[in-house]
This record gives sequence, C-alpha cells and structure tokens, in this order.
Amino acid sequence: MRAIDPALQAKLDSGATTLCRCWILVRADGVTFGFTDHDRDLEIEGVTCTAASGLSATAVSRSTGLSVDNSQVAGALQAAGITDADVLAGRYDGAMISHWLVDWSAPELRLRVFAGSIGEITREGHAFRAEMRGVSETLNLTAGRSYLRDCDAVLGDARCGVDLDSPAYSGEAVVTDASDPREFVIDALGGFAGGWFARGHVEWLSGANAGTRVRVRQDLVEGAGRRLRLWEQPGAPVQAGDMLRLRAGCDRRAETCRMKFSNFSRFRGFPHLPGEDWMTSYVREGERHDGGSLYR
Repeated sequence: MRAIDPALQAKLDSGATTLCRCWILVRADGVTFGFTDHDRDLEIEGVTCTAASGLSATAVSRSTGLSVDNSQVAGALQAAGITDADVLAGRYDGAMISHWLVDWSAPELRLRVFAGSIGEITREGHAFRAEMRGVSETLNLTAGRSYLRDCDAVLGDARCGVDLDSPAYSGEAVVTDASDPREFVIDALGGFAGGWFARGHVEWLSGANAGTRVRVRQDLVEGAGRRLRLWEQPGAPVQAGDMLRLRAGCDRRAETCRMKFSNFSRFRGFPHLPGEDWMTSYVREGERHDGGSLYR
C-alpha cells in the first residue's frame, strides 16, 4: 500500500481541480525529458517538465499479485521533443519512464502512480504512441539456459569471448552509393569474404545516424566494393560519404564458431543433441544398435 502525503490526500478527498500529470523519461544514453499536461512548466525530481508538450496518457491498469501494470502515453513528434529520427534509431527502446500526479499549486505535493519502461512504440503520421510497461515486466523474461544445438551466447559478450574490435572481425568503410533506404554500397574492405558481416552490425561513425547501430541482413562483394542490405531502415537517410564500422556476424552454428572465430572451446550450444526425428525413430535391420555415439 502506498503512503500518500496527508496534504495531498486532503486535496484528493476535496475534489480539488489543482491536479495535473507529469512524465519523466530517461533514455539508455542518459538523456532526460520531462513533460506535463499543465499550462506551465513544473520541476519534478530536479527535472523540468515542459508544458504544452502535447502528451496525454491513458489510465494506468493495475492488478494485484505479479501481473504487469501497463498504460500508454501519446504525443506529437517534435512538439514533445521526441523526434521521428530518434524513434526510428531506437534511442527510446527500453527507456525508463515515471508518471506523477502533481498538485500544480504546490508541486512538492505529488504521487508517483507509475514507474517502468517504454515498450512498443507506434508512429502514426506526425504522432507517436508508446506502451508503458511496469517493473514486473522483467519477471516475464526467460531466465536460465535452454538445450539447443545452436549457441545461446551473444557474439562478443563475456560468455562468447570474441573480440569484435579485432581487425580480424571489424573494419571501417565509407558509403559510396546509397540509392535505397535499406541498401547501400561501401568501399572495399580487403581480406573479408562475402557474407562475413551478415548478421553483424553497422555502427555509424558520421552523418545523420552517428552513434546508432543497425543489423546487417546481407553482405555481398561487388567488384571493388561491398553491397550491404539491412534488416531495418536507419533513423535518417544514409548519404554517400557517411563513415561506418562493420562488425562480423554469427549464425550461432558450431561449424561457424570453429572455422570463422576459432572459438569452439567456448561454444555454448549442444551440437550433438539428437533431434525430434531421432526420438521418434524405430529400429531398422542392418543398423548398429550398441548404445554408442551417433556421431562416431
């Protein structure tokens, strides 16, 4: 049960109309925004909540137990300080958000009605709608490991151990042609075979997308250059002359771990795990049935 300041409780009981709502949004990169539906700016928790931001929110749905509290916040792009390019670039993915009920005549009288993170963001023309997920959402995440043939580590993390900044697995290049939002050509990266960067990442070093990353779908060698196709469109148009860093990708197979990265000793899958066809198979004449290894 939440403790409510007695002075604020008195205002709530009286039906006073000096109440407004404020939102504080903190992105993963530390950039902080404050918004309010009041007609003047308010300072909450040391953050200035901007008035006339164009934000509105649905009621917070609450439940007992460990069910996830949820709500939605909607607003106009630019007017709320949230730009279309930043949303596309994923800068708001997983951002932390808190929702406050505030007495605008005495902002120190306030109640935090929601705390959580930003979920799915939907853009509709020049507006956006963002799902707000409660802190219990993390309880829905899968914990522990699964027995799979493929590796369940993330390439380059502590469990994998591959240094993706090594010259053997990364390189810098310049865009030479960008005629398609998800496809462009870069200058040559010598020594890397075609497909080397498929399932990897492009990190933008300059241009309108600087500081963001996108995933590579295909990596094709074309003459003296390479053509890259992306899984998603970057937040801003790619321009000739933009610099980028490419990092290798992995399809999580044991053979790739052994041959491409020489890292099989840290492979986190179970390549010899029998499949469902083996579990449902039956004895056939002439086969070996001595309980030995299937891969011998």
